[in-house]
Amino acid sequence: MGAIALALGGCAFAPRYALPTPSLSAKFKDATAEGAALPADEDWWRSFNDATLDNLQAQVDAANPDLAAAIASNAAQQARAEAALSGLLPNVDAVGHVTANRQSNNRPLRSANQPTYYGDNLIGAKASYEVDIWGRVRDIASSANATAEAATDALAQARLELHAELARDYIELRGLDDEAKLISDTIGIYRSAFDLTKSRLAAQIASPVDVDRAQAQLSSAEAQGSDLALRRAALENAIAALVGQSAASFTVARAARPLPLPARPRAVPADVLRRRPDVAEAERLTAAANFGVGAARANFFPRVTLIALGGTQDTGFRLFNPGNTLGAIGPTVDLPLFDAGLRQAELDIAKAGFTEAAETYRSTVLRSVKEVQDDLSALRWLAAEQRQSSTAAAAARRAADLSLTLYRDGASSYLDVVTAQSTALEAERLTIALHTRELESDVGLMLALGGGWTTPPEPAPRTIDVTPPPVQMARELTRAKP
Repeated sequence: MGAIALALGGCAFAPRYALPTPSLSAKFKDATAEGAALPADEDWWRSFNDATLDNLQAQVDAANPDLAAAIASNAAQQARAEAALSGLLPNVDAVGHVTANRQSNNRPLRSANQPTYYGDNLIGAKASYEVDIWGRVRDIASSANATAEAATDALAQARLELHAELARDYIELRGLDDEAKLISDTIGIYRSAFDLTKSRLAAQIASPVDVDRAQAQLSSAEAQGSDLALRRAALENAIAALVGQSAASFTVARAARPLPLPARPRAVPADVLRRRPDVAEAERLTAAANFGVGAARANFFPRVTLIALGGTQDTGFRLFNPGNTLGAIGPTVDLPLFDAGLRQAELDIAKAGFTEAAETYRSTVLRSVKEVQDDLSALRWLAAEQRQSSTAAAAARRAADLSLTLYRDGASSYLDVVTAQSTALEAERLTIALHTRELESDVGLMLALGGGWTTPPEPAPRTIDVTPPPVQMARELTRAKP
């Protein structure tokens, strides 16, 4: 009875599974009190409230070739797991052959009445089943199943990264659109200033150097506009590739509307472990390697296989004659005796593979915590930097207005106007760039947390003021002609 129980239940040699989880703190530095860390939001990009972005993200799922390749890879791994699971059940095959054969006339011990030519025709079935006494087959199947689960997590990670890449490119493109509008409005102001200096020169109340300075300032702004157009074209092409379209025919309409900043969650390391697909993938690969050690250990013990064969055989085609039936049943045993260290080497490989997978898991967890902390810190300091930049931009606008008034009244040189206007433009561009970086850090945090979050209803989202230098400046420039 003990032998029967051993054959049916067997034992397993896989080590007790234990992950080397690093020590994690209770909370992150720089975490805010906004929102709550809840289950991942599959369509996390909707928090940016942009219909164009939502439409582009849908095209990633439908047409991105890298995502399609990841889906196919996952399907292949699921099929491999099914193939490994088949080893837990008997393998039954139909067998048969029809052959014409000739024996040698000089075959040893050949009797005179044996024919030289004869037929060998057979129809039957063959079944085999490995009795999994040591758990080898179960460990192989469990390892394959864990690997298939890891492949599913890898697919989720690939999808998450592609959506995050698209969101980053789109956010940067919209930031360039905001800058392009600012540059366009500024070029109008600089052109009016250039006309003013020419009029004052014609009236002999300005120096030729003022005209040159105004021309240089105008041309520099126009060059900046061209550079923005170049960078936007590259981002547009990158977005085309992500949504599975040809860059030659793909466009994204310009829209100088700042994207709102989404609400942000409270997050703890435990959330990272639950939410991130790459962490789940690393854990499943570690489990698969652990089962691999058990299978390698089982190879040191005898392998018992039950074989059954039945059918009918004849030299002609009287195959269904009861007298032509044949059959065989019984166990076969493979007992390892000498392999020149092959099995020990395979066990060493399996153990090293587990150690590698376990340390990779630990590294993935630490990297996950680092990435969340990086983005939380970035969002904290970018918010402070943007407040400071907005204050600087407002002051620079006022200085530009005052310097223009003083120049119009003859109380300052045009160099003061150029300096003040250039400072105001750079402050405006920095404010827009900081807002873009905040949005990109929001995407990074969503990626680091495994795909966004869900938050309670929030007040109207905060945006930045990207109004170009006051329209009053342009009006004064047009009225200040002598």
